Amino acid sequence: MKTILFLFGGCSSEYSVSLQSAYGVISHLDRTQYRPLLVGITREGAWRYYTGPLERLEDDTWWKADCLPCAISPDRGEKCLMLLDGSGRALPFDGAFPILHGKNGEDGTLQGLLELVGVAVIGCGALAGALCMDKDRAHKLAALAGVKVPRSAAFRRGADMAEMMAAAERLGFPLFVKPVRAGSSFGISRVTGPEELPRAVEEAFAHDREVLLEEAIPGFEVGCAVLGGEELTVGEVDEIELSQGFFDFEEKYTLKTSAIHCPARITPEQAKRVKEAAKTVYRALDCRVFARVDLFLTPAGEIVFNEVNTIPGFTAHSRYPKMMETAGVDFSSLITRIIQVGLGQ
Repeated sequence: MKTILFLFGGCSSEYSVSLQSAYGVISHLDRTQYRPLLVGITREGAWRYYTGPLERLEDDTWWKADCLPCAISPDRGEKCLMLLDGSGRALPFDGAFPILHGKNGEDGTLQGLLELVGVAVIGCGALAGALCMDKDRAHKLAALAGVKVPRSAAFRRGADMAEMMAAAERLGFPLFVKPVRAGSSFGISRVTGPEELPRAVEEAFAHDREVLLEEAIPGFEVGCAVLGGEELTVGEVDEIELSQGFFDFEEKYTLKTSAIHCPARITPEQAKRVKEAAKTVYRALDCRVFARVDLFLTPAGEIVFNEVNTIPGFTAHSRYPKMMETAGVDFSSLITRIIQVGLGQ
């Protein structure tokens, strides 16, 4: 039986989403094949080996009891969790499955640590994590791979507002203002006129040192769940139906005014093109094991790249497991296949 180190929580604005995703993944783990080793990272960055009930992840009370301070051994190839309670105990494991969203978990930082000490990462590696979190650079590489991307302009903190305003005018309104590196739509604003730009820029800079002004793409968003390395399995394409605004954080996790259709209400030919574009982006950004590629489908039938989530949500509302389930891979089987690919089995 293999022991899998599951990491959740983290110093991120998406901490709470990570707990829900971790609960979803671990509760669907095949315990006849895999033994879970749970490590939660608090909002403050403390690492804790957790042995309590899984349900405490759902209400964020896991850190109150059944925890011990811990650290991954820095010795390359040792692959063990050191308990820092004075006991000297070390718990071996076979691979690590990070289930953290956003900064300090999905952006390549944690993956770099695991790669440094020779641990098999069940998910994308450090390079893919860093690239996919960076919307500007991800778009540049996707464009080089032949996938259409939105027109945009990137600015660093301290940039002249007049220059940003001029760029916005060139792109045209409405447009989106986004932190270059953030997840779950944090800090993103839809700007319908120049008077809204300063506030939107301020909000985006609250989440990152660079912001992106990006043209609004007509049509709707479609997503593609991709699994694998050399050989890729692609889930059914889904579609986000918006009644207003855009797919922000609240809509992603409550679906108050939105709906997700899986499979998407598009033609088979369109679905095939979306899947091919998703695979192209997946490979161009060095993704491995699993990721969700989000794109737009315009009224003219163009496919435009939006972003990649290297650790997509695994909550009750999450799109990745639903796309795979529609393609015939149930949640438990999906987790098993992800772990098998991550361990190279």
